Amino acid sequence: MRPPSGFLRVEAAVCALRAGGVIACPTEAVWGLSCDPNNADAVAHLLALKRRPVAKGLILVAASEDQIGFLLAGLTVQQRATLADSWPGPATWLLPHLGQVPGWICGEHASVAVRVSDHPVVSALCSAWGGPLVSTSANRTGARPAREAFQVRRYFGDGLDYLLPGRIGVSGRPTPIRDIANGRIIRS
Repeated sequence: MRPPSGFLRVEAAVCALRAGGVIACPTEAVWGLSCDPNNADAVAHLLALKRRPVAKGLILVAASEDQIGFLLAGLTVQQRATLADSWPGPATWLLPHLGQVPGWICGEHASVAVRVSDHPVVSALCSAWGGPLVSTSANRTGARPAREAFQVRRYFGDGLDYLLPGRIGVSGRPTPIRDIANGRIIRS
């Protein structure tokens, strides 16, 4: 029996990621770019595509809390409950990284932005990858995020290693970002 075509597409995306590539995929609200967060060259390529400075940091997206457990260990019971109430879902949280993520991910920050996604494509991709991935909007810095695949192609042309087909979620804007330390909204 042949695996479903969606499975083959996710596997092709994972192969591109393992080769150090940058891929595009639909997310909760917009198209995103992803790569291996532990591959400095892949992250540098992604940042160059976006024309984004490394100091700003990037978001990590995961399929489950287990995939980011190394970032949850130092949180209080209340903080963990807050995360559990919002995940999986379109909520991004700033968590202290305590030196557990590379500088090219956290930038100049003592925290890292993390989301456990319920978007079927993102979740399937992170599950197949086996851990968190970089997730950032598919646009050049200062431009509107892509909401259609043709916009992704227009922005990046041959600069991407794979475009994982699918539909963006129903949210009209990128996910809100909150700080777990104080609940403050960083991006609404």
